[in-house]
Amino acid sequence: MTDSFNAKSTLKVGSKTYTYYDLTKLEGPYKVSRLPYSYKILLENLLRHEDGVNITKDTIAALAGADLKNLPAKDIDFTPARVILQDFTGVPCVVDLAAMRDAMKTLGGDTKKVNPLCPVELVIDHSVMIDHYGSKDALDLNAKIEFERNKERYTFLRWGQQALKNFKAVPPDTGIVHQVNIEYLARVVFEKDGLLYPDSCFGTDSHTTMVNGIGVLGWGVGGIEAEAAMLGQPSSMLMPEVIGVRLTGKLAEGATATDLVLTVTEMLRKRGVVEKFVEFFGPGVGNLSASDRNTIANMAPEYGATCGIFPIDEETLNYLRLTGRSEEHVAKVKAYAQAQGMWWTPDAPEAEYTDVLHLDLSSIQPSLAGPKRPQDRVLLKDLKSNFRKAFEAEQKMRPSKGPATVQHKGETFPLKDGAVVIAAITSCTNTSNPSVLIGAGLLAKKARALGLKTQPWVKTSLAPGSLAVTEYLKKAGLLEHLEALGFYVSAYGCTTCIGNSGPLDEPIGKAINDHTLSVSAVLSGNRNFEGRVHQDVRMNYLASPPLVVAFAIAGTTDIDLTSEPIGKGKDGQDVFLKDIWPSNQEIQDVVAKSVTSELFTKSYADVLKGDARWQSIQVTPSETYQWDPKSTYIQNPPYFVGMTMTPPGVQPIKGARCLAVLGDSITTDHISPAGDIKKDSPAGKYLLERGVSKADFNSYGSRRGNHEVMMRGTFANTRIKNAMTPGVEGGVSRYIGKDGTPGPVEPIYDVAIKYKADNTPLIVLAGKEYGTGSSRDWAAKGTLLLGVKAVITESFERIHRSNLVGMGVLPLNFVDGQNAQSLGLDGTEVFDIEGLVRGTTEVTVNARKADGQVVRFKAKVRINTPKEWEYYEHGGVLQYMLRQMAQA
Repeated sequence: MTDSFNAKSTLKVGSKTYTYYDLTKLEGPYKVSRLPYSYKILLENLLRHEDGVNITKDTIAALAGADLKNLPAKDIDFTPARVILQDFTGVPCVVDLAAMRDAMKTLGGDTKKVNPLCPVELVIDHSVMIDHYGSKDALDLNAKIEFERNKERYTFLRWGQQALKNFKAVPPDTGIVHQVNIEYLARVVFEKDGLLYPDSCFGTDSHTTMVNGIGVLGWGVGGIEAEAAMLGQPSSMLMPEVIGVRLTGKLAEGATATDLVLTVTEMLRKRGVVEKFVEFFGPGVGNLSASDRNTIANMAPEYGATCGIFPIDEETLNYLRLTGRSEEHVAKVKAYAQAQGMWWTPDAPEAEYTDVLHLDLSSIQPSLAGPKRPQDRVLLKDLKSNFRKAFEAEQKMRPSKGPATVQHKGETFPLKDGAVVIAAITSCTNTSNPSVLIGAGLLAKKARALGLKTQPWVKTSLAPGSLAVTEYLKKAGLLEHLEALGFYVSAYGCTTCIGNSGPLDEPIGKAINDHTLSVSAVLSGNRNFEGRVHQDVRMNYLASPPLVVAFAIAGTTDIDLTSEPIGKGKDGQDVFLKDIWPSNQEIQDVVAKSVTSELFTKSYADVLKGDARWQSIQVTPSETYQWDPKSTYIQNPPYFVGMTMTPPGVQPIKGARCLAVLGDSITTDHISPAGDIKKDSPAGKYLLERGVSKADFNSYGSRRGNHEVMMRGTFANTRIKNAMTPGVEGGVSRYIGKDGTPGPVEPIYDVAIKYKADNTPLIVLAGKEYGTGSSRDWAAKGTLLLGVKAVITESFERIHRSNLVGMGVLPLNFVDGQNAQSLGLDGTEVFDIEGLVRGTTEVTVNARKADGQVVRFKAKVRINTPKEWEYYEHGGVLQYMLRQMAQA
């Protein structure tokens, strides 16, 4: 490697001496000390990987001397120290690597070259569902069902463990990937062969940003980009703007970290931070625990940023000690951060930013977000009016016939619109934070003392992010009170938030559908998009764990808990939320006594070992995977069929038809659902034809290793609305024949297959913020496999745009404030895209209507860097890497 700035230096920590790339060596001409914390990590990454070809002295100088308020459109490379996967996205990653080994063999190359070059750690956390709840044996029963449903996938991952180098899998029923990351996997400072450098990671889950809370730069990428990173390919990006958020003050009585992050999400969404870094600084940082910082960092995808990072300080070290890291490692982190100017103290000079926002922590009020998007914050006192406004809008499409009279659990009760049918303490966002979980336990204890109970129509669940959570709730004597209100530990994994909420009890589900009720879920998660949590639940509110318990007691979102009673106590008196809400001091006192380092050390002692079920899986060692053509979980994807060593180059897009005309805020859940597979859907029919019963369908997320299921599930969300089929909800479209006559309304998959038979390329039209949500590579893979060549939108979310390029699909943006509606496009046109050549920033689109009229408009090409153009010319990043490895 080249070292143009003579930055390689030594650092003594205790009795050991390490090497590192010293940023202060650039201080004279570049004033590195004024750079944001995140830029210092990027700069060190460039110094360490300087090769004189891809990363040159000029590249490093450009970043070191960057004017944050006037950044050049210059691309830089970033090579993460490691890659972290969860199983929904990890299985297709390993499937792709297995397929690449097969393709490498076909191209005459060495299959062993298809191997991770950096540490890759997969945490199996997305497969468990809440089939059972509200009982002591719920955890064991759900784990048993999980293993039975997913044994084929887990066997495949065990194959990957033995076939691939640098690959570890954390077994199921251990915890949520991001919580395992911050509590166990994160290094903060990495050491390799005596060289120290900042820990950094790419993750195949958008909430990888959670690790930003302890100073680790990392963000969510699609599986395609993660595979590139695994195989040593740096990620290319434009120098990012950095939006600073200056925090002052401290949280007021009654406000939680959840309330804070919902406020931050709303504020930053309004500012617009897509493809930007967000960095938190200011005196208020010192008033936030590491767990609170992790909560804020976790939701960077919800506010749209690439990352939401905090610096390293004493609180970071306290967290590392608490979670069982050695004193030797803690000393190394401190010494390195101080040497590099990455250490934060309240009196440290403030960095320069592209823009600065201000937030007084004392202004935070109790909040929820919903009923359909995480950025739509609603104050607790305004929830009733928020629900009623949303309910009125629902009535225009599907009038309620409620209430319904239900007999269930030995009781007869009315089930009304607004009823909370799911109350879930779940997700990485909050179950990593002891203050809100202890708060939930204390609220349950006080509620129980007054004789309050959970309503019989509420499905309750507690899915901690790690085993340590259960241990400290037990130690605090609070688990029994949560259990008394129905919140038994039901799983260790990402459950309700990903759509693994499991079935509603049959009488409840029947009443909802028979009476077209608009019912609610309240969850301590980070995602509440349409159709995600449960397909029968139309209103979904994000809330802190204490509020989840409160709403399970109230049983409805048609209530103002700041002024109306939550229920009646054992003496028949009204009880209000303020009567059972624990004080900040109460919470902190219990946290200090109950959350100890020993609990974390014990919980992670044998984290890679797994239970008897995991250990019982036997695999035959082999370099290439033995595909089973009958498998409905794992299939060899068709990306490399017919591939040669010559890249196809930029191909013209002519005579294209439109598959869908979509609106604003189309999420990756709309494009590629993760939850329930409907029996009468194309994916459901495919499974039934292969002898899979409805009870064994599992979920779209669990079947991401089978492209046949996932193609059929693309655009299959039950709430998606295609303007080509007005008044019809769900993943449907119309096939338009050669004569221009639109056919009947059919599933999008069926329409796409008809176009494929005609060799007709497809496009998709959409509005603003296309591809928000999870870093779901299948949203791009499915789009490609349906035959879509280009997606034209008003704006893209960062990860999905990158994923489209990575799959060889052209991302385009309307210009000059135009959109499909303003241009009069209804999806019946024939589209030609002119002027598409490497490096172009704009193309002309001609849309020819049935009467011969042509709508002509410009579109911006969103292939952002020269490296992305290379990927696109090769037909995608996987093909690019395979050719590189085969040539080598």
